[in-house]
Order: sequence, then structure tokens, then C-alpha cells
Amino acid sequence: MTASHVYSVTMGNSDNSVNMMRGGYHHGDLRRALITEGLRLLAERDVDLLSLREVARGVGVSATSVYRHFPDKDALMTALAMEGLDLLGAAQRRAGEGAGGGRASFAAIGRAYVRFALANPALFRLIFASPALASEKEKGDYMPEAGALLRDNAIIEATRAGGDPDIHAKSAWALVHGLAMLMLDGQIPPDEALIDRVIC
Repeated sequence: MTASHVYSVTMGNSDNSVNMMRGGYHHGDLRRALITEGLRLLAERDVDLLSLREVARGVGVSATSVYRHFPDKDALMTALAMEGLDLLGAAQRRAGEGAGGGRASFAAIGRAYVRFALANPALFRLIFASPALASEKEKGDYMPEAGALLRDNAIIEATRAGGDPDIHAKSAWALVHGLAMLMLDGQIPPDEALIDRVIC
């Protein structure tokens, strides 16, 4: 078996951006290698410019090898979006744990959401502004860590301040997602201090 290259996913210094490091590639890990290469390419370009052939070339396999794991581009996009949600959830969990609990943690996971969006714009748009996850949502029981963190912190906030946990969750999500999109779309300049002041 010949060796090629793969990239391992690590979080950047900000714990929000996705970085890649070269490592050895073995064909038994082809699906993981393709997802990792897709993430690397999304860090450089928009989703529309990503192709299965390019992902295969980056890993060092033929385009037909990709179809054993992803029958079409939509299937790869779904896998990339799910991986992106996992990375987002991990970044939010770390931020929440670092804040020490309570309202401070709820705010910290919200700030991590915005910073993840700014550090990974193409991946963020794939997750939240494309139909990539539609098939997973239709299953009805799909709950990524990011969603669970939002739900759990909304319940804690409702216990503290009163009100409906679902409304707390939707209000918090609307705030952080709205701020992220305004900054991504250039309506508001990206500003670390502003993120801290708005989400507190």
C-alpha cells in the first residue's frame, strides 16, 4: 500500500479556526481523509467552488475512489457540515467550561459561535445557510453538541430568570447568529470588543 497525504484537523490559537497539519495517509481512513481535505479546502474558498475531483486530488486518490464513500457532492457537503457542527460544539463547550458556569458560560458559548463563524465563513455558511443538513434534520432526533449546549443553557437561564426555555434558546440563537451574519456580510465590521459587549 502506498502512502499519500492527509491533513489532521486541529483548532487554531483562537480555538475557533480550523487548521490542518499533514500526516501519513492510509487507505483504510479514506472517508476521514476526504472530510479533512474538504475542510481544508473550505478554509480557502466558497462551497460552490469545491468539487469531489479536487478533494480526491488533494488526498492523492482517483475521483472514482471518492464515490465509494460519497455518491455525490451533496453527500460530501452533508458530512462536512456535520463535522463543522462538531467543531463548533467543541469550541463552544471549551468556551463555556472556561467561563465557570451560569450566565457567564451561556454568554461565552454565544461569543464562541460568532468567533467560529468569522474564523470559518465558508464552513459556517455550509452549516447554516445551505440545505446540507436537511436530510439529518428530517430524521427528527439529530441533536449536535452545539444545539444541546444551547438547550441546556437556556434551561438554566429560564430557571434563573423565569420564562420559557425555548424562547430563551431562540432569543440567544437569534442574537449570536444575527451578529455573526451581519459581520460576515460586511454590515458590521468584525470587532472582538463589540462581540464581547453585545453578548454578555
